[in-house]
Amino acid sequence: MEMRKLKIPNTYVIIACILVLCAVATWFVPGGEYVQAEDGTLSYRSVDAAPQTWQVFPAFYHGFVKQAGIIVFILVVGGAFWLLNATGAVSAGISRFIARVGRYDKVVLVAVTLLFSLAGAVFGMSEETIPFVGIVVPLVVSMGYDAMMGMLIVYVAANVGFSSAFLNPFTVGIAQGMAGLPLFSGIEYRLLCWGFLTLLLCVFVVFYARRSRQAPVTVARDISETVLTRRQGWILLVLLATVVLLILGVTLWDWYLPEITGLFLLMGIVCGVIAGFSANKIAEELMAGAKDILSAALVVGFASGIIVILQDGHIVDSILHSMQEGLDGTGPLASLSAMYGIQALINFVIPSATAKAAITIPIMAPFSDLVGVSRQAMVLAFQFGDGFTNMVTPTSGVLVAALAMARIPYTKWVKWVWKMVVVLLILGLLLLIPTVLFSIPEF
Repeated sequence: MEMRKLKIPNTYVIIACILVLCAVATWFVPGGEYVQAEDGTLSYRSVDAAPQTWQVFPAFYHGFVKQAGIIVFILVVGGAFWLLNATGAVSAGISRFIARVGRYDKVVLVAVTLLFSLAGAVFGMSEETIPFVGIVVPLVVSMGYDAMMGMLIVYVAANVGFSSAFLNPFTVGIAQGMAGLPLFSGIEYRLLCWGFLTLLLCVFVVFYARRSRQAPVTVARDISETVLTRRQGWILLVLLATVVLLILGVTLWDWYLPEITGLFLLMGIVCGVIAGFSANKIAEELMAGAKDILSAALVVGFASGIIVILQDGHIVDSILHSMQEGLDGTGPLASLSAMYGIQALINFVIPSATAKAAITIPIMAPFSDLVGVSRQAMVLAFQFGDGFTNMVTPTSGVLVAALAMARIPYTKWVKWVWKMVVVLLILGLLLLIPTVLFSIPEF
């Protein structure tokens, strides 16, 4: 009898199961709460629990209300980037860039690595890497390299940038918003982490290029024939101006969700106008983008219902107190390492960064306060834990699609990349250590 293939449940099914388990827990876990004294110290005391039953259903509503700002932010940013992609400017710009430096062999490999890592760090390029894998793999094969090199300089590079992002609205923005931190604060250290990891990746790309290159074959023509129009050039300048304004806004003008959401919406509309889209076309593309990312926005609302149940059941502080006692005496560094490990493990079950943020950040944020870890460090642990294991988790639709485009079997890919993932996980832990041992601005 043939064994049935194990199928990972849908993200919403996982969230629903967690929600029910939390409701059941309110019947058995003792109630408790932390009380803040006049001197600012916290003390834990027992209170009556409030068992939850049918409240699991209105919890979804309260979860959506609780995270309404984050949900609107996700929908607008998703729509704006969809509209940007509809102009073809980003694809044409990257293709023309590759074509311009393609004759210089290793220069093009490093340049493409930097480009996709930056894209992952700034606007969270992930699914968008899939078509580029299909374009770049034939190019590097024509230069005498293997398909792994194409995956390395596109998918892995974007993933490293995504993991160590400093402006990614879908990881840093959402996690910081849920943790009550100024959006994109702590950018200096995150920029340092991104630069360090990307530099090491570039070194590995050059090393692998020297070891793996064979005789060049036919030259790929699809990239060299790509034309970047004047309109698309102006759109890329608008994108650059948006990034600059975003950095200035969050660092100098105390911008938060309303201002940043408005900036991305303005970027999308201006790009649509420059592309020559009609008003109806702009509206249609914005709606299409919001529809495409709707599942991520819904995850935030549904997952927030979990926290509502725990809070209404008076057991969230009890859970935090148990976690605190379990790590009592181990110190902030061990606690931060534990949070990092938890995020990495959860990623194999819930590969969506948005879903993990919605489920874990509301618990991890107050827990980090109790164990003496800054919330910025906690968010960085979330980033690293979420991102690095994406390169091997079989539940990642992006990974599976990218491997299909590159025609690389999953087992072959894991055998090739697992050592790199381990190294990145270790480097992530080492980069977390200074956030505990040293005084870093905004950390």
